[in-house]
Amino acid sequence: MKAAILGTGSWATGLARVLNDNGVEVLMYGVDDREIDDINIRHCNYKYFKNVKLEENIRATKNLADVIDGASYIIITVPTQFVRSVLEQVKPLLKTKVTIINAAKGFDMNTNMRISDTIRSVFTNSEINPVVSLIGPSHAEEVVIRMLTAVCAVSLDEKTAQDVQKLFSNDYLRVYTLTDEIGAEYGAAYKNVIAVASGILKGLGYGDNSRAALITRGLVEMTRYGMLKGGKAETFFGLTGVGDLIVTCSSEHSRNFQAGKEIGLSDNASDFMAGNQKTVEGIRTCKVIHDDILKNYPEFEAPITNCVYEVLYENGKPSEKVKELMNRTLKSESIKG
Repeated sequence: MKAAILGTGSWATGLARVLNDNGVEVLMYGVDDREIDDINIRHCNYKYFKNVKLEENIRATKNLADVIDGASYIIITVPTQFVRSVLEQVKPLLKTKVTIINAAKGFDMNTNMRISDTIRSVFTNSEINPVVSLIGPSHAEEVVIRMLTAVCAVSLDEKTAQDVQKLFSNDYLRVYTLTDEIGAEYGAAYKNVIAVASGILKGLGYGDNSRAALITRGLVEMTRYGMLKGGKAETFFGLTGVGDLIVTCSSEHSRNFQAGKEIGLSDNASDFMAGNQKTVEGIRTCKVIHDDILKNYPEFEAPITNCVYEVLYENGKPSEKVKELMNRTLKSESIKG
């Protein structure tokens, strides 16, 4: 059995090791010669993992046709802005029906669609099995060294989700199944916005009390929004909701948290936005959600997202936005407000 992994980044490498441990043949597709040489020659991926030695049969190549040939599963780990263009290159290479597994979190940059919808817009039902997303609290830095982790295989089709569950599960990665694709994908995207806010608080010097309050009210905000889009409330209290939210808002491994922290330290976002070269999904996601609410749900309240948006895109001062949040109209605690 062969799995094609689109990407040679940290998550691609972590998942490659999981599948290799499970006896699956893996071949990774990349565009960075240094990463490919690291994997093939030095059996590491030093850009992301300084002290991890990979197994010699984990391989990478720039030849997409070789990666796709004979694969039963195609796993997407490239940044969301590249998902559609890469899949359009994959499409003519397919010879048999495959299962596509989305491990990217966010929205299609060109259409603002959920990634599962993007996949279905590129391929026909005769080309692919039902789409599955692998979502949950999982930093690649821990998965690659086999630290205990639990995630969800999310699909509209329970049987396909169960197939992917078996593909990835082992004694350090436990996979659950879930059929609420909308709730899981919106949770996975929205938590990145809250993680940016959490990092801002850290950078400004606020402590555990502050971030606990932010995470809790962030959970309410993303649950309300996800339900508005068609997700189920209970999904946001599981691994793809609160689980993913906690780890992304609390870990130094999180790019979204780190971006927010840098912004908080300087109390403005202009320098970070001008010089950032890393993929920080929460920055793009914040704009997508903000614009969607403004256009389609003008009565909906999203105070945390609005403040993060104003910091990122309207030169708002983070310290002042914190004060605005704390001085909002007093109310009872509720998922409704």
